[in-house]
Amino acid sequence: MLNHKKTAFLKFFLLYFISVASLILILGFFYLDQSKIQFLKKEHFSLIEYAREIKTGKNISDKNDIFHYQVVEKNGKAIDIKNFKVAKDKFIKYIPTKQKNFYLKITKTKKLFEKKLFDLKMKIVFVQLLLLALFGTISYYLAKNAIKPLEESIDTLDKFIKDLIHDLNTPVTAMKLNIKLLEKNPNLKELKALERLKKSIHAISELRENLTILLEKKTFLITKVNICEIIKDAISLHQPNYPDLAFDISCENFFAQTNQNALKQILHNLISNACKYNKKGGFVKIYIKNQTIYIENSGTGIKEPEKIFDREYSTQNSSGLGLDITKRLCNAMGIDIDVKSNKNTTVFSLTIR
Repeated sequence: MLNHKKTAFLKFFLLYFISVASLILILGFFYLDQSKIQFLKKEHFSLIEYAREIKTGKNISDKNDIFHYQVVEKNGKAIDIKNFKVAKDKFIKYIPTKQKNFYLKITKTKKLFEKKLFDLKMKIVFVQLLLLALFGTISYYLAKNAIKPLEESIDTLDKFIKDLIHDLNTPVTAMKLNIKLLEKNPNLKELKALERLKKSIHAISELRENLTILLEKKTFLITKVNICEIIKDAISLHQPNYPDLAFDISCENFFAQTNQNALKQILHNLISNACKYNKKGGFVKIYIKNQTIYIENSGTGIKEPEKIFDREYSTQNSSGLGLDITKRLCNAMGIDIDVKSNKNTTVFSLTIR
């Protein structure tokens, strides 16, 4: 539940923040571009003003090593009076003189222009950072307020599910005890209705265990555990119920960082399925290769293995809830789960990263 809250909050926050940040960056770029155009117009005008000073005799030498001029001859096509060239390190303009084909070549260094442009860029970046910080804070509170009703709904649902699971404990325990009492009656022991009832109670019990572990996902404690011991414990729960199946376990010492209860529930779900959807006289093999646990059975295969972890996936014998929860638990602990199936065997693999 906590992960859902964080995901929803991040989505709202990023939606607000990215929208505002994009607008701020676009406006900053537009303002810089327009300012640069105005700066160039001023530089162009300063060259014209300097040429006017030269022609009126007010300036007959280079001006502070910024402006330079010389008279040059240009044969051929006349130069447009609006000419203005931006070179690598200077601005250039040609002003016609009284002599035909002779022009006053005015140049100005770009140092002051580049400094002015750099200072403007720094001011824009500074203002943008302030605005991003301001609107980032606003986005945080907007997202927090937007997600508040969702958080309340999730908390209510979380409490409801916990109460539901807690309330299930008593009737499930009572049903199990009563089934054991009924089994002692020789007249009822062989009834198919009793067998179906046992399976239904077992399914309810499994669902309760799955939901209990799933709700603990946010408080998972990751510790170093012996995977082989967990596998053997899980097998010991199922083996007595399937005496016609051959169990083959190849696992000695395999330690990994994980949550013991969650991994136990994952293995319980997969081994339960391997037994339940097996054929009479079949086998269940569990072995380890390269940090990967393999659970193989001799079932009839899965028609659409790529869909088996979907919540909506179901068959005549089962729903997809158990494997959907298994997939969620694997994701929570960084375990890669995969399945391969054909008409003779099905193999689930758990790679612990």
